[in-house]
Amino acid sequence: MKTGKTMSAALRLKLEGIVKEYPGCRANDGIDLTVEAGEIHALLGENGAGKSTLMKVIYGVIQPDAGRVIWNGHPVKVESPARAREMGIGMVFQHFSLFETLTVAENIALGLPADEARDRRKLNQLIREVSDRYGMALDPRRYVSTLSMGERQRVEIVRCLIQESTLLILDEPTSVLTPQEVDSLFTTLRQLAREGCSVLFISHKLEEVRNLCDRATVLRHGRVSGDCRPAKVSTTEIARLMVGDDTPISTEVSRAQPGDSLLKVRNLSWKTRDPFGTSLERVAFELRRGEIVGIAGVAGNGQDELLKALSGEIPLTPECIELSGKPIGDLAPNQRRRLGMAVVPEERLGRGAVPAMSLADNALLTAAGEGLVERGLVRPGRVRAYAREVIRRFGVRCNGEDSAAASLSGGNLQKYIIGREALQNPELLVASHPTWGVDVGSAVAIHEALVHLRNEGAAILLISEDLDELYQLCNRIGAICHGRLSPLAATADVGIGQLGQWMAGDFGDDGVTDVAA
Repeated sequence: MKTGKTMSAALRLKLEGIVKEYPGCRANDGIDLTVEAGEIHALLGENGAGKSTLMKVIYGVIQPDAGRVIWNGHPVKVESPARAREMGIGMVFQHFSLFETLTVAENIALGLPADEARDRRKLNQLIREVSDRYGMALDPRRYVSTLSMGERQRVEIVRCLIQESTLLILDEPTSVLTPQEVDSLFTTLRQLAREGCSVLFISHKLEEVRNLCDRATVLRHGRVSGDCRPAKVSTTEIARLMVGDDTPISTEVSRAQPGDSLLKVRNLSWKTRDPFGTSLERVAFELRRGEIVGIAGVAGNGQDELLKALSGEIPLTPECIELSGKPIGDLAPNQRRRLGMAVVPEERLGRGAVPAMSLADNALLTAAGEGLVERGLVRPGRVRAYAREVIRRFGVRCNGEDSAAASLSGGNLQKYIIGREALQNPELLVASHPTWGVDVGSAVAIHEALVHLRNEGAAILLISEDLDELYQLCNRIGAICHGRLSPLAATADVGIGQLGQWMAGDFGDDGVTDVAA
């Protein structure tokens, strides 16, 4: 870590009256915040509360319209992220700032001084050492385009650790880590804090905040709604500061009543051509109407490949996947959608929605079959009405159906994507990480939508790294590791230790996945 006066200063960061306005929205409305040296400080709030905007002000991505930033006792203007890094501020964004056509090492080198970036062999070794030390193994030679979302976030975290920041801003850093990796990361953060490093920790996992953070500041509608010492209050009290008294903060999940078999996957094997990808090996399972089946796993173990195989992005032999008794392994994604399949991909911006397109146009991309196109012609009125209905029913906070997808917060965009699919009344929904990085209110809304679909007779395959979510929602559960799927068993019969073994690849058999009845 960096040493000197900046490390020992009692008050690392002070924000006074920060204001940032966008057309139709005051994202930050007079926010005051202090972060002390050696403090782990949580910044909390539901999606759209202004957290990301405030962090961008601190990191120099945007400039405030009013207010002051005081760094180590001195008023400063953070003109750019490069200037922020020079000052000792590092940040991991929720939506990653990586170049897909560059390698891990090349991306990390972009944020380093030229003399440190020039020696690539030394940098590669440093990346391996840091990533291995914190349980986030990375190959510095891999291209970012080949990485899963979880692996991309690891790159961001390792990049900040290498830059030796005196203020480390982490936006949802644990969302792609196993419980053991979270423990390891928290050990590291506590050690950094003891050395004088300050940490701004943004998370929607309130129990983690209680276990880790010294203080918490809560935002609501762009203003500070309260602050607390998390260890001294309950998660319910914190959640109420975030969302108020009118928003549900938990989901009631009734017992599932599974019906007939809907989806059958038999001996699904697929060999990746990507030297850093994950092949699928003899995957087999069955999914019934009216149930939610969960698949856990550490990022990069074949989740993305399995989603692509089920959605039709990977061509397979017809008989390895059956939907309602019809072989569909060789069908294209649009053909599978016409048979009743809907898909929520892991990556919201790019695969779930086109960032620059409006919400209405994004609705058309997957819901054209809902009467939005007639005789080959788009019906703009119906498209806009469909988008408005998604916004209304799923409580999406935006400036209407003409809002660009990229303008929405992560939770609101995810609610829109889920709603767009749910309104099509699919027979089968394959959802990957549906509540990744969203606040408690949005997570409840998404969970309620999934449970409602299940109760209407849909079959849902839920791929997630949030173990609490899987245990809460799923009738049966399993895990994927190195492209192999464990047996699926009743969730009530699978302890966290057993699930952890499956996540590590210990299936207790010869590796052939059973078809769960």
